[in-house]
Amino acid sequence: MLVESSNYLRAKHFMQLRYWTHELRFRHPFTISKGTKTHQPTLIVELQIGNWRGYGEAPAIAYYHVTLENLVETLEKNKASIERFAFTDPERFWHFLHHLLPGQSFLICALDMAGWDLYAKRKGLPLFKTWGGAGSAGPLTDFTIGMDTPDQMLIKMQERPWPIYKIKVGSPEDLSILEKLRACTSAPFRVDANAGWSFETAVQLIPQLSALGVELVEQPLPKDNWEEMIKLKSLSSLPLIADESCVAEKDVEACATCFDGINIKLTKCGGITPARRMINHARVLGLKVMLGSMNESTIGSAAIGHLKEWVDYLDMDGPLLLAEDLSSGISYQNGHIFLPNQAGLGVAYEGVHKNEQ
Repeated sequence: MLVESSNYLRAKHFMQLRYWTHELRFRHPFTISKGTKTHQPTLIVELQIGNWRGYGEAPAIAYYHVTLENLVETLEKNKASIERFAFTDPERFWHFLHHLLPGQSFLICALDMAGWDLYAKRKGLPLFKTWGGAGSAGPLTDFTIGMDTPDQMLIKMQERPWPIYKIKVGSPEDLSILEKLRACTSAPFRVDANAGWSFETAVQLIPQLSALGVELVEQPLPKDNWEEMIKLKSLSSLPLIADESCVAEKDVEACATCFDGINIKLTKCGGITPARRMINHARVLGLKVMLGSMNESTIGSAAIGHLKEWVDYLDMDGPLLLAEDLSSGISYQNGHIFLPNQAGLGVAYEGVHKNEQ
């Protein structure tokens, strides 16, 4: 019987870690109730074992106090420990990262994505197939219209004819803007206040939004305003979806009494591994599930896309909002998302290039 050498066994499981940082330009300045940005800072990580390479992404988000500088500093500090980890499966890797990097969900997310990509590539399967998925179409993705002047928001919408729009709100002009947009399309609207409304504003606006063909309202009130969210849920004629109130696994239970569904963002919760558990927990509690994005490039968006057949709503338009990308492989056609028929995520880091989507 052939006995594998210790060096060979080590090469089969131990990893090399590389990373790159970028500032990806938006097509239009992107504004929500928390501020405006013209570029999306993002971190790309690569895990390599032998000839296999797995990729993950973590966008840096200022209102979560995450910067590229602190992501890189933490990664450098822990790089040797990560490379010494004997990788066999992604869930075990996530638990290792969870203890190694407490409170670093954005960085854990990027590494977790790369771990799943690596795992599926070694099996020779698209990632969704490693979970028993059929690769079904899943829901359509919306396209986000960031806050702006009414005329500019209309221009953004007309530039991208789409079957569903997410409209960012949080200004005194919210209703008049939605009326102006509605006059130019019959597509369903999803309204996202990003915690920017008061209870009184929400109670006043929601019936009027319902009459305008709004499908749901995302995070109407500040994230910790649980008491008024319970009241608002009892009064609302539209489904209410938690975003800022649902960051991690522990938040799912609390959201069940205040919202009709949750928006899971891989970056916030710490990656694919906890997101899958959150989907299952939400189903037990009778909650609808949205998968959301944080302006990821195609690399991070691919990770979201492999989960799409298990959710109700999809907000996976990061590559459409960016003028620059880091990979190719995902295609968007009138709200439908097509993943590449390749092992793993089906995408790889290519460096910055113009996004033609």
